[in-house]
Amino acid sequence: MESNKFNINFLSEENVKKNVLPIYNLENAKITKIKFKDSDKQRAVYKVDYINTSYCLKKVYFSINDLLFVYSAIEWFFRNGINVPRILPTKEKSRFVNYKNMLFILTPWVNGLKCDYDNTNHMISSISNLALMHKVSTNFIPINGSSNRNGFENLYYSTSKHLKQLLLCSNLAFKYKDTFSNIFLQYFSQNIELCQTAEKIASTINTKMLNKALCHSDYVNKNIIVDESNKIWVIDFDKCKMDYAVHDISYFLRRFLKRDNTQWDIKTAIDTLNNYESIKSLNINEYKAILVYLAFPQKYWKISKDYYNNINKCNKNSFIVLMKKANEQNESHIQFVNEMIKYLEDKFNEKLL
Repeated sequence: MESNKFNINFLSEENVKKNVLPIYNLENAKITKIKFKDSDKQRAVYKVDYINTSYCLKKVYFSINDLLFVYSAIEWFFRNGINVPRILPTKEKSRFVNYKNMLFILTPWVNGLKCDYDNTNHMISSISNLALMHKVSTNFIPINGSSNRNGFENLYYSTSKHLKQLLLCSNLAFKYKDTFSNIFLQYFSQNIELCQTAEKIASTINTKMLNKALCHSDYVNKNIIVDESNKIWVIDFDKCKMDYAVHDISYFLRRFLKRDNTQWDIKTAIDTLNNYESIKSLNINEYKAILVYLAFPQKYWKISKDYYNNINKCNKNSFIVLMKKANEQNESHIQFVNEMIKYLEDKFNEKLL
């Protein structure tokens, strides 16, 4: 791929309309840039309107081999009854356009509302749909030429590694003694308690008992669309890969549990997991893995690591605001973890700690 700065010059609506849309027989369509992100993973999204039909044109940031995997995943889900926008063919029956070493794909535009975390029906439909996605993907095989996209993170290793990083951050906090460091140390004991709980539970997980699935890896409300018939559509498979199903579940749970409206509500979490289990069962090891993901103080760890890695060039005031925000729910987070441990011990009649 050529440099991002070079690519920017070719991503204007006028240029894309002239050089990409004709390959889809859409040269007379209206094009509107919806999103543009100029980073190492540069991407752009356009809405294309032609007669009475709308399309989504996306400039992707990954290789052809990765794109073949993504195409395989979308086709697999479509053919197994999951509502996904398929990648549409060009005039020459290709599934992508290579323009100036940039890859573009075209899909139907999905109309609807993004999943509302405060809407019970949306939540039930979304988690049930995720369970169905995992259920139908167990025998998934990507087409020839696809990259080998695998996750399967060792939870105990990663949790222990992150815990050690936080301990190093505490040494740096005592060294610098600046405003950020004082706030970091103020909440250190609460967050280390969460880390140690996560590490201890992770050490008891039998990874051979974690079910594998084709995971979306970004199953959050912006990528879950509810149409006018209340059907769930899943978009943006850029990060999809083979992984433990619990990774998708945990990512979905953590995103809405940490909101101000939810505040780590144990009943909401259990209800959501029960809805998943009405489609696909979970074993004790999978519940433990979900708890490890949810217990670990992700924001506290990431903000601290980023701050001390960039202490001489970062906006310190911004990091101070982020650190304060990250610790507003510590008490409810700790209470949630303790209640979840008790719930699982009762459910499976097994001590977790």
